[in-house]
Amino acid sequence: MRCVIARFPFDLTKSGVLESMKGIKPEPVTSESVIIGRRHYPAKQVGEVVTRQDRRDFSAGEVLRAMSRLGFTCRVLREAAPAHVESPLQRASAMLGTPLSG
Repeated sequence: MRCVIARFPFDLTKSGVLESMKGIKPEPVTSESVIIGRRHYPAKQVGEVVTRQDRRDFSAGEVLRAMSRLGFTCRVLREAAPAHVESPLQRASAMLGTPLSG
């Protein structure tokens, strides 16, 4: 399959990616990842190994699109929503309830 990563065209195959990643130890996954075999690899690590380019030259999204098109399972870690912090005024208003309309 032909895909573009970091503005360069690559002809990638699933078997070629499997062969490239054979023997590569996965780094700790902190964000987007690709499951190759039974291992979870960071998307940037996969992109670096497969394209032989510096990680700063491409985005994880480019790698995820290419790997998902080849049939690999890709995961995106969602950031937790920030906890809602009430101000003291909001907390007091909630404790008192809403005023009755009259």
